[in-house]
Amino acid sequence: MNYELTSEQQMIQRTIKEFANEVVAPGAIERDRHKTFPMEEFKQLGQLGMMGLPFPEEYGGAGADTVSFAIVVEELSRVCASTGITYSAHISLGGAPLNLFGSHKQKQQYLTPICTGETFGAFGLTEPNAGSDAGGTQTTAVTDGNDFIINGNKCYITNASYAKALALTAITDKKDDQKEISAIIVPTNSEGFKVIDNYEKMGLNASNTTELVLEDVRVPEENLLGKRGEGFKQFLTTLDGGRIGIGAMAVGVAQGAFDKAMQYSKERKQFGKSLAQFQVTQFKLADMAMKIELARNMVYKAAWLKDQGKAFTKEASMCKLYASEICMEITDQAVQLHGGNGYMRDYEVERMMRDAKLLEIGEGTSEIQRMVIAREIGCFSS
Repeated sequence: MNYELTSEQQMIQRTIKEFANEVVAPGAIERDRHKTFPMEEFKQLGQLGMMGLPFPEEYGGAGADTVSFAIVVEELSRVCASTGITYSAHISLGGAPLNLFGSHKQKQQYLTPICTGETFGAFGLTEPNAGSDAGGTQTTAVTDGNDFIINGNKCYITNASYAKALALTAITDKKDDQKEISAIIVPTNSEGFKVIDNYEKMGLNASNTTELVLEDVRVPEENLLGKRGEGFKQFLTTLDGGRIGIGAMAVGVAQGAFDKAMQYSKERKQFGKSLAQFQVTQFKLADMAMKIELARNMVYKAAWLKDQGKAFTKEASMCKLYASEICMEITDQAVQLHGGNGYMRDYEVERMMRDAKLLEIGEGTSEIQRMVIAREIGCFSS
């Protein structure tokens, strides 16, 4: 296997690393403290051509691959996880289902503004009673002439305050206990559509997390995304790609925490020596570095498989599960290595630890990932 990045991937990595260090990192503490959405940073990402990175040039994208997408998510998350999750959701949840399942007309109308950075991508799946059990969807879309009339609630939806339209799942028919779930594109300025941004979160404070309320929202039937009744299958496919994004996020946050811990360990003196001179510290840092590298390799493998058109469901779940769990562990160790200073906001590792927890939950919890992996390795076969 060739682990060397292509010249294009290396160029994207250099560009986004410099952007992350010089533009995103300086304001990360204040954005977290004041819950300020990084709008200016995303305007600049749009100018760099990153907002439609993996999508076709025909619709304003850059035609890059999934590995490049993972690189960008990792580098942004290394300095600011809120920026990283905003970008990851914009691409993998907002743009991806439109690109995968949309008609040419739908892509022109809804994907192009996402690629150019005119609007943000978002995806309406999770509901108050349909979290891990996404099939428990209760939102309904009833046919009325040539329209759908949609009623329901969605929760924990990323980027919706800044999206002009989003795809969401709804029940379009029901026979006995069998639900026909479809995906429908809904403009956020539709009458009866409310986006509510009032969650108080543990972390990722600079990202936009919203509730959606739909009361008799009317959209034309032509806004059906893909085929009727295939919404469940579509969001499973969408989540597979999204898990690569979360895995890349986790690698980035872990790398950022490791970098802070390494720097602090070299500078901090105790008992007449730097922390880095103590074997206990060296072993902690060695384990952290090893786990980050393993997680990164898993993320890149899943991304590579996706780019090759091969099955990647198992690898996406594995990279998401492993990377998120070692990220939580590494941010915890980074705080520990900082001692009392690690508990203080100015040292940043406490923010990284708070941000890391969501990665074990979003895009399917760790428990759901283990179920997916178990299914993929044949545990559920008869």
